[in-house]
Amino acid sequence: MFQTVIIASGSKGNCVLIQTEKTALLLDAGISMHRIMECLASLQIEPAKIEGILVSHEHSDHIKSVGAISRKLNIPIYINRPTLFSCAERLGNVQDRIVLFHTGSSFTIKDIVIEPFSSIHDAAESCNFVFYPDAEPKRKLGVATDLGYPTQLCLLKLSGVSTLILESNHDERMLMEGPYDWKLKQRIRGNQGHLSNIQAVGLISALAHPGLKNLVLAHLSEINNLPSLAEQTMQEYLDSIRSDIKLFIAAQDRPTALIDI
Repeated sequence: MFQTVIIASGSKGNCVLIQTEKTALLLDAGISMHRIMECLASLQIEPAKIEGILVSHEHSDHIKSVGAISRKLNIPIYINRPTLFSCAERLGNVQDRIVLFHTGSSFTIKDIVIEPFSSIHDAAESCNFVFYPDAEPKRKLGVATDLGYPTQLCLLKLSGVSTLILESNHDERMLMEGPYDWKLKQRIRGNQGHLSNIQAVGLISALAHPGLKNLVLAHLSEINNLPSLAEQTMQEYLDSIRSDIKLFIAAQDRPTALIDI
């Protein structure tokens, strides 16, 4: 078994669960601990199965309850040093639970291999991830959100994944005609901001391969995007290449189904 569920995704908070038969991990915890525990209960996942929380970067929509969950479940927080320095006070009393990783170096938690790699975003040392079971290295989950633009490293790391969680943050027209001030609009659409629906299609055009089974569009803006618009933009491309990739849309207020990677 190798599965994921996106517990929440969007500008107000993000959390992803990855699990094998033996092990479960959380990637980010930017929503309330109560919501995360409710989701675990609804999925019949015992909290004791959670072996740790990984942190992608220090923005509040990714770390809101990281410290609280770490203390409640007595589990480690896996984080790189620059990110820790940027958010240590907000994590609270977790000094004895910190495990530092080096972005670019793989490590293993129980039977799950984690490959963190650098991403371009306006954070101290933002990273994206690839996960796979140590016994099935070809069964890979890629997570690429909060991504200003896809670098060659990003393309290399995500090539060959069987399931991809990919940012599709905004529609360009909705962003430019929307209520945000000019400076914020430029940040979002800049090289350290977020991928648009069209940019997400461009990335998939480079990554689509016969082994890519599932694509989850994530981190959709509530102000500058619509789930239907993100889905339509991507589905039209997938139909044009006659792809049988299964498309999911992650939501802010409810989890996805469990997805077999």
